[in-house]
Parts: sequence; C-alpha cells; structure tokens
Amino acid sequence: MRSTPSAEAILAGDRRALAKAITLVESIRPQDRKASQELLNELLPHTGNSIRLGITGVPGVGKSTFIESFGQTVLAQGKKVAVLAVDPSSPVAGGSILGDKTRMEQLSRETHAFIRPSPAGKALGGVALKTRESMLLCEAAGFDVVVVETVGVGQSEHQVGSMVDFFLILLLPGGGDELQGIKKGILELADAILINKADGESANLANKTRLHYQSALSLLTQNGFWSPEVRTCSALERSGISEAWDMITRFHDEAVSAGHLATLRSEQNLQWMWQLTDQLLRQQITEHPTLATRLPAIEAQVGASTLTPLSAAQSIIDHLQTGSED
Repeated sequence: MRSTPSAEAILAGDRRALAKAITLVESIRPQDRKASQELLNELLPHTGNSIRLGITGVPGVGKSTFIESFGQTVLAQGKKVAVLAVDPSSPVAGGSILGDKTRMEQLSRETHAFIRPSPAGKALGGVALKTRESMLLCEAAGFDVVVVETVGVGQSEHQVGSMVDFFLILLLPGGGDELQGIKKGILELADAILINKADGESANLANKTRLHYQSALSLLTQNGFWSPEVRTCSALERSGISEAWDMITRFHDEAVSAGHLATLRSEQNLQWMWQLTDQLLRQQITEHPTLATRLPAIEAQVGASTLTPLSAAQSIIDHLQTGSED
C-alpha cells in the first residue's frame, strides 16, 4: 500500500502531500481506495469553499493558454488556483501525454498555483474518474479556485457540468458551423461562452460570433437566477480575462445569495453517489468468481435475441445476490 499523506499536511497546504493524496485516490488498488476514502472523510469538513469552474472547448480553441492567463489573473487577486487538467488516454496502450505543465509553463512555476494532469482513462466526457475527489483534496489544501479542464466537447461533457459550479465554453471566431462541432445540448450547460482569439484581424469576426451565440442562447429556456453570457477575449493578449473573472465571481456571489449553490452541490453529491453505486455494482459483477465466467454466454444470448436484456439483467442481479446458477 502507498504511504498515506496526513490530513494535517494537506490542510497546511503541503503540495507534495496533496500530489500524493491525488495519486492515492486515482489508484485502483482496493487497499489504496480504502485509505483514500478514510483520508477524504477526515478532510470533508474542510472542503466546499472554492469556486469550482469547468472549462471545455473545441480542439485548438486555446484552452491551456486561456487557463494560464486566467490563472495569472486569479493569482493577482491574492487567490490560490488549482488546475485539474484531464489528458486523453490512448485507446490502444492506455497511456496519456500528461503535458499540461509544459503547456502552462508560467502558471506551473507560481507558488500559489497547482497543476495536476490526470489521465482520462475510460471515464465519460474526458473527465477522470477521480476528478471529483481530487477537487475535494485541492479545496482542503486551501485553493480558492479549482479549474477542471476537459479533453474536448461532446454530449458526455454533462459529466463536467455535474461537478462544477460554473461551466464555461470556449469557442473560436467564425463558428456558425461550430454548433455541429459542439453537439446538440451542450449550449444548455453553459453558464457563459467566451469567444477566444478575439485579436488582430479576428476581432470583428469574434464580435459577430458573439452575437450569433447570444442569439442562439436566447432561444433556450433559462432556469434560475442566471442568464448565460457571451463575451469575447484574447488569452494571448490577456484582454477580456479579468472581465471573465469578474463575471464568474459575480455568478458565485449571486448563487450563494439565492441559495442556488447549496442546492446545486447537494444535488451533485447525490448524483455522484448513484453514479459510483452503478460503477461499484458493475465492478462487483465483473470480479464475481462465477458470474464473470457466465457473462460471455449471457451476452451472446442477448446479442442473438434469444434472451431479453431485462431477463439477462435480472439473471445477473439474482446471481450476484445469491450465487445461484439459475
């Protein structure tokens, strides 16, 4: 078993202890899982005080450049910022590039910034399975803003929206056709859209794109106290970044005042519980000594339409409960 960092070290802001704790929660070894849950339960009273920000966008939109500029802006306000950057895993070898510290070179050198690349693995939406727990650890370590950067945009980005307070979509100038690239329904998740690279010759085009998406958002049903905003920025020139930070803090303050934040996080915790329950049940099924050997035959029957999916599922659950061969 890996050595477990102490809760005291994490609460004191020990970066090495934080990194070790995240490694612990990412482990799939049963003894590490047990140790990580004990640590998290001890730290839980010290979590929940950060602004949780999800950032996604189409490839090439400049997420890393934006996060570096944004992080520098947050640091200038006397805040501490953690970035949980989810790297794509190879579908063949399972390896990840894990190059975010290279892409955020300036931010990674800051004392009050922490960047942790994590392999996406098989998690939906490019969100590492343990990202939620890593976020809690960063909060316990005293980080005021926790940014979750995702691999890309797709319908499974709902996974990001279910773990953050504020969901930000970055887009490129000109994107009339980007509505296809960002998939149906993704706009409904947005608390804000930023048109990045609004500089030089692209500035006018970026403003037209802003109007385009502002019009698109106006067609969606708005629930709650917040109407999603569309703005332009240039991460490279660091224009519009401080305004984006002001917008996010304004959202957070209004969410707290309206009681929205407490309700949102409560709902997210329950959703997380059931998601983990589903995962643990599937794990039990695949690790069950006799059921695992029967699964290929059951799957073959369902695939050949000689057994209904519901009957197969009931058979699996019955076997899991009783160990019966029937």
